[in-house]
Amino acid sequence: MAKPTVLVHICCAPDGLFVMDLLKDDYDAAGFFYNPNIFPAEEYDKRLQEAENIGRLRGFPMVRGPRDHELWLKMTNKLKDEPEMGRRCNVCYAMRLNRTARIAAGRGFDFFATVMSLSPWKKAASLNRIGRMLGRRYGIPFIEADFKKKDGFPRSVEMSKSYNLYRQDYCGCPYSRRARNP
Repeated sequence: MAKPTVLVHICCAPDGLFVMDLLKDDYDAAGFFYNPNIFPAEEYDKRLQEAENIGRLRGFPMVRGPRDHELWLKMTNKLKDEPEMGRRCNVCYAMRLNRTARIAAGRGFDFFATVMSLSPWKKAASLNRIGRMLGRRYGIPFIEADFKKKDGFPRSVEMSKSYNLYRQDYCGCPYSRRARNP
């Protein structure tokens, strides 16, 4: 019997590797790299390449979304002074999950999901609320999760070390980069 299909938003290779391994037994999963928040372009390219590498390594297809950084800046500009995990992050989550849901529904996937809840700097409750709302809008169920539970994040760190994956030290956006490197 065929497994249900899921399009999984992947923000970075370390989180993608761990979550895709969790989902592989129950789903036929494809990755989706859509991260217009990532800045500068060199960082974006590095994360995209690493995400595509884990797709090849683990044997799942990767779909590449557009960069859309200028649109992301327009959508978040009024919230640029918000703290990390503030309202700006919710706008960013919604932008990325909206594109994921739209692509998943348009391509006939059974579900959509994101790896972002693995990060201790991402709010799983907000991601799940936004995912449910977008699932209703596009008629495709969102897989709700908090992947950081049961030591998910430390386990992902260990996995990424064993595969020598690039681990970034900020979410990717220029605002969090500035906060990390004043």
